[in-house]
Amino acid sequence: MDQLFHHRWTLTVAGAVAAWLASCFLTSPARAQAPEMSDVAPEEVREAWERTDYGSGPDRRIHFPRLEDRDIFTYGWIEYGLGANNWGAPFNGPITMADRAWQGQLNQLYTVMEREVDGSDGWDLGGRADLLFGTDFFYTTALGWDAQNLQPLGIENIAAWDFSKDYGLAMPQLYADVAYHDVNLRFGHFYSILGFEQVPAIGNFFYTHCFSMQFSPFTFTGFLGSWTPNENITIYSGVTTGWNNFFDGQPMTGDFAILNPGYPGASSNASYLGGVEFESSDKKQKLAIMTTSGNEVTTISRNPADGSLVGNRSLISTVYTNRLTDRLVWVFQNDNAWQFNANVAPGNEGQQPGTAQWYSFVNYLFWEFTPEWQGAVRLEYFRDNNGYIISAPLRNESQLGNPGYWTEGFAGNFWELTFGLNWYPNNNWMIRPELRYDWFTPNNDSVPLPYGKPLGQGIDTGGNQYGQFYAGCDVVWQF
Repeated sequence: MDQLFHHRWTLTVAGAVAAWLASCFLTSPARAQAPEMSDVAPEEVREAWERTDYGSGPDRRIHFPRLEDRDIFTYGWIEYGLGANNWGAPFNGPITMADRAWQGQLNQLYTVMEREVDGSDGWDLGGRADLLFGTDFFYTTALGWDAQNLQPLGIENIAAWDFSKDYGLAMPQLYADVAYHDVNLRFGHFYSILGFEQVPAIGNFFYTHCFSMQFSPFTFTGFLGSWTPNENITIYSGVTTGWNNFFDGQPMTGDFAILNPGYPGASSNASYLGGVEFESSDKKQKLAIMTTSGNEVTTISRNPADGSLVGNRSLISTVYTNRLTDRLVWVFQNDNAWQFNANVAPGNEGQQPGTAQWYSFVNYLFWEFTPEWQGAVRLEYFRDNNGYIISAPLRNESQLGNPGYWTEGFAGNFWELTFGLNWYPNNNWMIRPELRYDWFTPNNDSVPLPYGKPLGQGIDTGGNQYGQFYAGCDVVWQF
C-alpha cells in the first residue's frame, strides 16, 4: 500500500511539473539583455536565489498574472554539469552532488513558487514551495516526506520519489511565513540556515561543494522565528525535528530499536535551531553564528536486530564575510560538531569513548574581473576525527540495490583546493568551470582511502589513493 501511495504521489507531482514547464515555454520569452553591472555581490550570494525582484537580473519566463497580482511569483532554473577525476573512477570520491565521473548530470530542474513577506506596515502572510528534479534530488530528502522512514531500512536517505538511482523528485521547501514589523515566524519545511554554501545552484559560486556543506543538515522541519531589532542585528530561534527529518519518530521499538532508552529525551527528536547575524553599518562585514542541537540516532550496523543508539548531536557554524575592496571579498567559515553515543572508536588521545567529532575551516576569496567575469578560490580543511560523518560514494550507500560503497567511514584529515570562474554571457545564463584537488591523510594506515578506481565497485570496498584531481563545469539557465 505504501509503495502504491508513493507511486501515485510521484505521478501527481510529475504531472504538476510538466504543467508548470509547459506554462513556462508557452509564454513568449523576453530577450535577455547584457547586465549593466554586477547584480549580486559575492557576499550576498546566499540571499540571491531568494529574490523575486532582480532588477537587472534574469528575465523570467513563467507568468501567472492572477497570482502576480497577489505578489506570488514563479521562477526556476536548469543546471547541467559534467566532471571527472584523474583516476578514471566512476565516482569522484566523497564529492556529492557532482559525484559521477564522465557522466553528464541534470543536477537540478528547479521550480519555485513564493510570496515574500514584508511586515514593515504590519501583518503580512507569505510562503514558498520548491520542487527539485535531477541527480541532486536525494541529497535534499527528509525522513517521512520525500525519503523513506528510518525503519525498517536503517538508512537515512532512501528516496521515496525516485525514478532511478540517479533521478527523482524532492520537495526541499514547503513553508508559510507570518511577519509583523521586525518579527518573522516560519512554519513548515525549509533549508538550513547554517553555513555559507546552499543547495540551489544559483546560490553558489562553485559547481562542487565544500565538505562542510556536503556533510551538514540540508533541511529542517518545524518553526523558526527571526527578530531584527535594528538594521545591524538579526536573531534566529526555533524548534525542529532534527537533521533532514520531516517527521519520523525515534525507533523505540521494532527494527533498529534504540538500545539506550534511558538516555535523556531518548524518545524525542526535537532540536533547537537558532543563532545571530551581525552586519556592520557600512554593509561591508557580516558575522553569522548559527547552531542546531538535539538527539539523533546512530544505527549499529545494517542488521536491524543490532539496534541503534541515541545521543545528542550538535553543530555550531560561524561564517564571517568581509568586502576588502570594491572587487575583492573574503569569506571564512568554521564548523564544529559532535555526536554522543556514535558507536565509534576514539580518534585521538583523551577523547570520550563512543563520541564522534568533526570540524572544519574554509576560506573563500572572490574577485570581480568584469561584471561578466568573476573568479574565486576555496581552501578547506575538514577533520573527520572518528570516520563518522564522511562516506563514499553516498549515492550508492543511500539507494537500495546499488552494488558499491564503503560502510566504515574515513577517519582522518580532508583537504580540498578549488579554483573557479563564473561567466555571465547574459542575464539568464551562468557558466562555471572549475579545477579541484583533494587529498586525505588517514589516522592510521589500516583506514581505506576515499579516492581511486576501486571506490564504488563493491560493498565494503574503499579506494586506493590519497588524493585526486577533478575538473568540471556546469551551465545554469534561469527562467
